[in-house]
Amino acid sequence: MSATEPLRVAVPNKGSLSEPASEMLREAGYRQRADTRELVLQDPDNGAEFFFLRPRDIALYVGSGRLDVGITGEDLLLDSGAKAEVILQLGFARSTFRFAASTGSSKSLEDLRGRRVATAYPGLLAHYLAEQGIEAEVIRLDGAVETAVRLGVADAIADVVETGTTLRGAGLEIFGEPLFRSQAALIRRSGAVASAAVEQLLRRLQGVMIARQYVLMDYDIADHLVERAVAVTPGFESPTVSPLRTAGWSAVRSMVPRRDTNRIMDELWEIGARAILVTDIHACRL
Repeated sequence: MSATEPLRVAVPNKGSLSEPASEMLREAGYRQRADTRELVLQDPDNGAEFFFLRPRDIALYVGSGRLDVGITGEDLLLDSGAKAEVILQLGFARSTFRFAASTGSSKSLEDLRGRRVATAYPGLLAHYLAEQGIEAEVIRLDGAVETAVRLGVADAIADVVETGTTLRGAGLEIFGEPLFRSQAALIRRSGAVASAAVEQLLRRLQGVMIARQYVLMDYDIADHLVERAVAVTPGFESPTVSPLRTAGWSAVRSMVPRRDTNRIMDELWEIGARAILVTDIHACRL
């Protein structure tokens, strides 16, 4: 990519990856489409161009070198066989890939030898079976595969599982260890040389992820209690401690994990902290 060419980014056009991916890019300061019918979007202010594609196609486009980077699921990347690699896990659209078979039937990985296994992810499944040394027939189906066993198409299935409710409703039981754990990821062509635009995108997305995970906490504390307090709020690197106008007191500012906010506030109060305030972080670079 030359200095005059825009950064070409693939974004999921639909499905569970679409809105979270666009929202993350929007929080990272990039322009995103207002109309879901738009398939190409120019963002000249950031030197970027966004292509909205089927999630299953993104790894192939990125792996071919037609696009610089893309956002897709790790499962879709592995299933595609594309020459692309993950450069940043994005923390959303988490899923688990599992085996399932009829309730009450014998279920183990060894039981799959010589059997038919239906899936919408044939590449991922074939890769796993080869790693395990299991020879089985992979039946490719598009969309839901829960009825494959009941309709006699397969002896077992391999599919994305969240709660297992849908599988139980189809008379199936999960068995064995997960084949694969996936989440959304930023990918690029394997072996591609990092560009300044890609590095900037990485920093921005990392900043969004940290901003979502942390909040800023401010509080006042007596000087002789500062060490005890900062042990509770050590910060991302180190807290900021500033003297107050009132002698013997200091103000402390620190980043704390969002999920632990109320527990930390309770601990600080018990130590003696007062005027405890919490502020959202909208963006950061660390």
